[in-house]
Amino acid sequence: MRILILAAGYATRLYPLTLHQPKPLLPVGGRPILEHILDRVSSLEESADCVVVTNHRFAEAFAAWAKRYRAIRPDLHLRIVDDGSTSEADRLGALGDLAFVIESERISEDLLVIAGDNLFDAPLSDFVAYGRRIGKPIVGVYDVGDLEAIRRYNNIRLDEEGRVVFFEEKPKDPEGTLTAIALYYFPPETLADLRQYLEEGESRDQPGRFIEWLCRRHPVFSWRLPGKWFDIGDFQMLETANRAFAES
Repeated sequence: MRILILAAGYATRLYPLTLHQPKPLLPVGGRPILEHILDRVSSLEESADCVVVTNHRFAEAFAAWAKRYRAIRPDLHLRIVDDGSTSEADRLGALGDLAFVIESERISEDLLVIAGDNLFDAPLSDFVAYGRRIGKPIVGVYDVGDLEAIRRYNNIRLDEEGRVVFFEEKPKDPEGTLTAIALYYFPPETLADLRQYLEEGESRDQPGRFIEWLCRRHPVFSWRLPGKWFDIGDFQMLETANRAFAES
């Protein structure tokens, strides 16, 4: 299995904080967001190659962080990949970065994908075990518990087996409070589906758009994320997460 952390965005909603600092390296609870994510990765029983994809503007910052982090976690096979973009104008988008890494790293095995601003405290061993057991694409889902909050994300519906049967990005009239988060387990055949999705000219941003497209064509199953989850998209959520992790 390979692991990919998407960290190539420019986080304009957090300017000026992220003008010269990548969002995944912002501190939450005294540590970079990315390190909290890698703590979850460390719950996996097997060793796996982990790739962090970033843009050219922040590649040096990630490389400097990785040098320090490898001294703490020498057991983790960690690589930083530069996607070559330098601004919002030429960025590849999350799905563009996913395709870029799959091609450049010649990934053909199972792939665990995590957004670099997706902060949670649940271990990932059960998530990966479930994906391997059923051999289908899996998306992490979380109940935000608020019909107003769900409008910022996506709204999904599951059948009795946990299969995603409805998916809507940024719903105006949500029917529930369950959302799919940027945590994915993709078996090898799903990587070919991504190529088809992009060849059809679909959005290269917002990974949920691919899940929405995919679940209309193939079974996509869900895994309910326990514990805390924060999508670090603005100052309010950053502060909320900081308080929560400082107290834990």
